[in-house]
Amino acid sequence: MLKHWKYLKYVLRHKWFVFVACLEYGLIWRGIKHDWHKFLPSEWFPYVNFFYGKKSEAIQRRDSTGYYKPTDTGNAAFDFAWLLHQKRADHHWQWWTLPEDDGGFKRLKMSHAARIEMLCDWRGAGKAQGYPNTWEWYEKNKDKILITDEDRVWIERELDLQRKYNGTGVD
Repeated sequence: MLKHWKYLKYVLRHKWFVFVACLEYGLIWRGIKHDWHKFLPSEWFPYVNFFYGKKSEAIQRRDSTGYYKPTDTGNAAFDFAWLLHQKRADHHWQWWTLPEDDGGFKRLKMSHAARIEMLCDWRGAGKAQGYPNTWEWYEKNKDKILITDEDRVWIERELDLQRKYNGTGVD
């Protein structure tokens, strides 16, 4: 039961930080409904067991920015829950990729609201996990993120503005 309590506290903390970030952009409804599906059993139980099951195995998988490789976990239940999560939420860049028969991916242009929420999600996840420097996280992980050039330019401009506004590089 303790692992469920720990996960609930994390999800609520994450949702709070995302909500606050969404408010800055005027996306009140997206901030409220952000990640609502994490409360569905198909995501809840695999996430709880992955992150809080056996003595924090997932924490050991994270790098110094908090990033973990969600498609290479060795945990089939979590991998499927992660797939469901991506396909239920258009604020994940993976929602906007189309697998091609040759093994590649076609990058689709994100809606403006989805890419704002994606940025807010990155900020919220970083703050909830104790890694508040979104720019640093993005710099280390941008080559893994398959988005259009237009979406990338917008994201990098927003991250740069936040960095300059805050003066520290921390959101």
